Amino acid sequence: MPTPPRLPAGLAAAVLAGLALWLSFPSYDLWWLAPVGVALLGWATLSAGAPRGVLLGLVAGLAFFVPTLSWSGVYVGKLPWFALAVLEALYLALMSGVVGFAGRRLVPAGHSRAALLLVPLGWVVQEWARSTTPYGGFPWARLAFSQADGPLAHVARWLGAPGVTFAVAVAGAGLVALAWGLLGRRPVCVLTGAVVAALPLAAGLIPLPTDGRTEVVGMVQGNVPQAGLDFNAQRRAVLDNHVKGTLALAERAPKDLSLVVWPENASDIDPFRNADADLEIRDAQRRLGVPLVLGAVLAEPPGANSNVSLFYTGPGAPQRYTKLHPVPFAEYIPHREFFAMFTPAAELAGNFVAGHTIGVFRVPAAGGTYAALPTICFEVAYDGLMRDSVAAADSTDSVILVQTNNATFGYTDESEQQFAISRIRAIEHGRSVVHVSTVGVSGFVAPDGSVTGKTGLFTAAQGVERVVLRSETTPSDRLGDAPVVLATALFVLLVLASVRSGRRVRVAPEPSHPEEHPVA
Repeated sequence: MPTPPRLPAGLAAAVLAGLALWLSFPSYDLWWLAPVGVALLGWATLSAGAPRGVLLGLVAGLAFFVPTLSWSGVYVGKLPWFALAVLEALYLALMSGVVGFAGRRLVPAGHSRAALLLVPLGWVVQEWARSTTPYGGFPWARLAFSQADGPLAHVARWLGAPGVTFAVAVAGAGLVALAWGLLGRRPVCVLTGAVVAALPLAAGLIPLPTDGRTEVVGMVQGNVPQAGLDFNAQRRAVLDNHVKGTLALAERAPKDLSLVVWPENASDIDPFRNADADLEIRDAQRRLGVPLVLGAVLAEPPGANSNVSLFYTGPGAPQRYTKLHPVPFAEYIPHREFFAMFTPAAELAGNFVAGHTIGVFRVPAAGGTYAALPTICFEVAYDGLMRDSVAAADSTDSVILVQTNNATFGYTDESEQQFAISRIRAIEHGRSVVHVSTVGVSGFVAPDGSVTGKTGLFTAAQGVERVVLRSETTPSDRLGDAPVVLATALFVLLVLASVRSGRRVRVAPEPSHPEEHPVA
């Protein structure tokens, strides 16, 4: 029967687990380390009991999130960075505590396979929890988003991002079984663990469709005068940069160009209230001769702001999409007076309001009208929002637009991490993605997650690509939240079953000293 490691070994495994998870994400992109990280944490916690599981999960979470989210404090200081990392780590601590509690009861009862299933189910439930709570959640650094370059990314088409996370964690659980077999000299367990660990990798053999009509789309990465929170201190310069890039693009654009996209915050000068900005934007759109989508900040409603995507097609008023999910503690801050007592950075947060309607821009083109689906910045990380956006196209050929501004994160991995999310979304929804940043990275993502026209950080660039337009509803879109609901139900049932098993089998008390080795 597997026994938990001693506390020093468990702590070492937890630290290594967190570091392995960190290195699986961009810009390191060692995607194969994600299952290794899951396995190390699972090995340390599966029979550890609740208290020790919480401790080990917290240690692993800190080792993971502190370096992965370091970009969040590059300009606002260490306190917000560490506060966010600790909050995210607490979810791993809670997951590991529950896994430790249930595993400590299932394993002695002879249900090792059921105990192993706690690992992938726990990861899906944990990521769902931190993607939705508090204040709408923060779904960054999910296992799925580390797999853009790996074969497990193909699972996104069938089971969405939660399914990719599940596949990664299944591979990790297989490695745990493999370790148990080696330590216990049980060849059958070794073979089973090896097969389970390798089986999810077969997902890479499943072909991803890339068929569909094509249209030419352009993008402009205008760059900013300087990196940092005060990037928009020269708002006119930022707008001028994007106009200049657009005019350069217009001179060399192919005749069948159908749309040009600017990033979020391309015009932080409200064009509805500033005639010069409006004139400059309209002149650029007129020179292009095709519709222009741009990110802007509007001084409305009274006393607040709106982060919007505007769709210019001609002389009339542009259509708009208002960001549905403003980022808490960045674009707005809940309980501002309370948090201002701890850090002056609370006053740096904006006062943005949320929109209420999914954005769908109808783009006329030679091959027929298609839908451009605007998504602003971190919204690309939210499963439901992205699924609703694709559904709003109503079976029309469509392309996803991800407009973002990474100037406030400097030369960090945040841009690459976000770009990797867009690649998973392309596979998940079977759509091309035009990912445009003020400062990079930007690029075109095909429905199979492959990339063309990728730009560097803090450079001015323009790109043109013939993108594939598709209208299918992928299996993951049909399933919706069902995989998460099913995983949550199974996880709860396993935990409840463990309580019943624990009543039948006497469980040794959890150790109070590091040198004690708990054996059921």
